[in-house]
Amino acid sequence: MKSVLRFGFLIVFTASLLSLHAQDQSYKVGLIGFYNLENLFDTLDTPDVRDTEFTPAGSKNYGTRIYQEKLGNLSRVISEIGTNLSPDGLALLGVSEIENRSVLEDLVAQPSIADRNYQIVHYDSPDRRGIDVGLLYNPKYFTVTESRAVPLMIYQEDGETRIFTRDILLVGGEYDGEKMYVMVNHWPSRRGGEAASARLRNAGALVCKNLSDSIRAAVPEAKIVIVGDLNDDPTSPSVSQVLAAQGKKNRVRKGGFYTPMREFFRKGMGSNAWRDAWSLFDQIILSDNWLVEKQEGYRFYQAYIFNPNYMVQKSGHFIGYPYRTFSGDTYLGGYSDHFPVYMAIIKPTN
Repeated sequence: MKSVLRFGFLIVFTASLLSLHAQDQSYKVGLIGFYNLENLFDTLDTPDVRDTEFTPAGSKNYGTRIYQEKLGNLSRVISEIGTNLSPDGLALLGVSEIENRSVLEDLVAQPSIADRNYQIVHYDSPDRRGIDVGLLYNPKYFTVTESRAVPLMIYQEDGETRIFTRDILLVGGEYDGEKMYVMVNHWPSRRGGEAASARLRNAGALVCKNLSDSIRAAVPEAKIVIVGDLNDDPTSPSVSQVLAAQGKKNRVRKGGFYTPMREFFRKGMGSNAWRDAWSLFDQIILSDNWLVEKQEGYRFYQAYIFNPNYMVQKSGHFIGYPYRTFSGDTYLGGYSDHFPVYMAIIKPTN
């Protein structure tokens, strides 16, 4: 056994469980995260899906070697996230930009994470590019009791032409015996401009709010986690106004939301970059009942952006950015154009 002082707590590693000790109190630790996997496609040309560029005959020459290298790179990242806090790493991981269930099956089978026995929740979305969201979970910690894909019904300004985008994945279950719901999102992009497209992301936020309201009414004790690539920052209207997510715990009202990501953004930190500016599109948003300090169940402890040095581009046009897989059609051999984000939750053990 070894111990190290972090965040004012004595962190004690054991073979199967990490406990935080503060004075006479010890805690169980769990980890929940999100990672945009940057176009994790298989190498097959799927009919009616715009995936030709991600095939051996496509512009990216996307064959088995690149696919396997990408799987290896992504699984390395996932294997390392949060292991300084829990030897088992992430208990739940929301993911986006995946083509289908098959690529997730290939991902969880990678040697670096295979022993975690990650299970998959996935539904095909109507997105024209064929990309979906999904959830990986370790059955040692989380048991799924329900799941469904919630469509995002948004339309062009004519009010009639539907914009086909990613569904919102809603997963309910029990985390170490406690009721929990997770929503995995990948809201519409800023194509056409941030302001012009804001209504589309506001619509995504409203769906999450309505789902949360329904859950709270039916299962008041359930804790809710909203994760995803929102294509908006913590200060954008979708988060700050529609969800009304607060960046300070003492401002969160009963039935409201808290976003630990706002403080990162205030400090100039981000999970993705564009035109030499950082954005924090990858977010974690929590229901207010995660913040109760004196409770027997799990509570929020701390959020993190996982951005070790090896995941940062060292040269070229994207120097300093997340080390991505492709620049246009040029294969760079990196990980993703987004950094993953995650949070630690803790529960008293005595």
